[in-house]
Amino acid sequence: MALRLDNEGFSDALVILGAAGLVIPAFARFRISPVIGFILVGLAVGPAGLGQLTGMFPWLYYVTISDPASIEPFAEFGIILLLFSIGLELSFRRLWGMRQLVFGTGAAELFGSAALIAIALHLIGQDWAGAAGLGLALALSSTALVLPLVGTTSPVGRGAFGMLLFEDLALVPIIFALGAMAPTASDEGWTGIAGVALRGGATVVAMYLGGRIVLPRLFAQAARTKSPELFLAASLLVVIVASVATTAAGLSPIVGALLAGLLIAETEYHSEVEVMTAPFKGLALGVFLITVGMSLDLRLIGQNWSGLLLAVAGVVAVKAVVTYLLLRVAHARAGVAAETGLLMGSPSETTLIVLGTAAQAQLILPSTAAFWQTVTAIGLTITPLLAKVGRIAARRIEARDIAAPIPEADDGGSRTVLIGFGRVGRMIADMLATHGQPYIAVEADIDAVSRARAEGYPVLFGDVARGELIDRLKLTASRALVLTMDDPVLTARLTRRLRAAAPALPIIARARDAGHAAELYRAGVTDAVPETLESSLQLSEAVLVDLGVAMGLVIASIHEKRDELRQLIRREAAMEREPRIRRVRRKSDLA
Repeated sequence: MALRLDNEGFSDALVILGAAGLVIPAFARFRISPVIGFILVGLAVGPAGLGQLTGMFPWLYYVTISDPASIEPFAEFGIILLLFSIGLELSFRRLWGMRQLVFGTGAAELFGSAALIAIALHLIGQDWAGAAGLGLALALSSTALVLPLVGTTSPVGRGAFGMLLFEDLALVPIIFALGAMAPTASDEGWTGIAGVALRGGATVVAMYLGGRIVLPRLFAQAARTKSPELFLAASLLVVIVASVATTAAGLSPIVGALLAGLLIAETEYHSEVEVMTAPFKGLALGVFLITVGMSLDLRLIGQNWSGLLLAVAGVVAVKAVVTYLLLRVAHARAGVAAETGLLMGSPSETTLIVLGTAAQAQLILPSTAAFWQTVTAIGLTITPLLAKVGRIAARRIEARDIAAPIPEADDGGSRTVLIGFGRVGRMIADMLATHGQPYIAVEADIDAVSRARAEGYPVLFGDVARGELIDRLKLTASRALVLTMDDPVLTARLTRRLRAAAPALPIIARARDAGHAAELYRAGVTDAVPETLESSLQLSEAVLVDLGVAMGLVIASIHEKRDELRQLIRREAAMEREPRIRRVRRKSDLA
């Protein structure tokens, strides 16, 4: 049957794929978060945007979402796939190690924030039952937005994930509790909560035991067929079955998705499954963000902007402060606690579900639910901005380490200064230590600084783009300066400044390629080491030898290519001497 041009599914798919294929790359070009891009697309194409003009301009039908409710299942599937992918990155051992963070800090954050919000709402006139429902709803934070922004492996990501995991586990019990609090409810509501806990626990145990037996065999059979389609179908089948099972038991479907990911992560097929499902997760998550944008009504926001602004600021402030204090009690660094607090400050997509439940249970009025739904949509929209503010706040808090006295060299003399302490800087530091050469390193990534200090490396936190740090380090009086950071512009700028201040200072810099090395020589470095040059030559040597080419011919050609690149750098940099690039010698030459 031919597809009609005015088919709703056709036009909705056109909008979604157009957003993913055209609008989002445009936002990425200007370094704007795709999260904001999808939300703005939803605002533009939704019923409160261009959708309300379709009567006047019928052609807008093909670039707007005609039925927002029709794409909500895809949005929910996106969240399920997100939790599934998070499960693939975890392990049961790591999850068990997070139990204190999940059930301790996570529980305290949820119920502490809910209690404070409920008290504030009661003080402004909301009855206790409605205030409790609103408090629990607004205390939830967005798993779908927070984790893609920070991941699960960084200090901020670990703290956020632990608290979000508890919220996901508590979602269904919260919904049952609100139903039990309804004016028309009986004591059976609380019995239902206990039943959900028992059924949910039994389901999770059964899925764990059954999954460890069934999943390896299922994916082994799919792999034997060598059919990517069958492997993908098996992956999606596992996610859907697990989500349906936990939903039937009374838990949230995202709990089943997370458990499915954890079970597959224990098999040897987890990498392939992650690659196969990643495109679906990204697109479905984009659909969810479009639905968030469609829930925004600019006219309603304009009419109630002062109240909405106060409500959003109040919710974010309460949750940020509670999260910060709890993480500090849990011995998190001040910068990590501040960034995590702001990141967790906005409400969640599940807040909308809880608000609907509270309204259905007659705990709050429909108009009250609509107001807080708008607050939630605004909060979801500003989550990327809160993440950026959090990073800035964390950097400023951790920047107090710069004020610490710069330690002197053990021998009382000058030392080598390393700028950047990634994999390259760490290797150089090890070699300097092996030969008894004093040094100090500077790194702008506070997490890398903390890890290095824990291992005994003399590393300072700081940004060399700030002139005062350069002055305090007394770089012009150091024995040598090694620039290892992967920032070509900053490397060249810093070289020019220090060369002008200290003409005799040895400056050794990491370069990306021959062209970058020539630029650094013009800027004034003593030696520039192109990392791609040597790695490419060594790879070429390995390939040629493995192909059976005589070692002597290979070494000769490597010498010729290195000399060619050396002369290229010399010409581009207008140097009188040849740049010092490592020469490869035959074993017979070293005898």
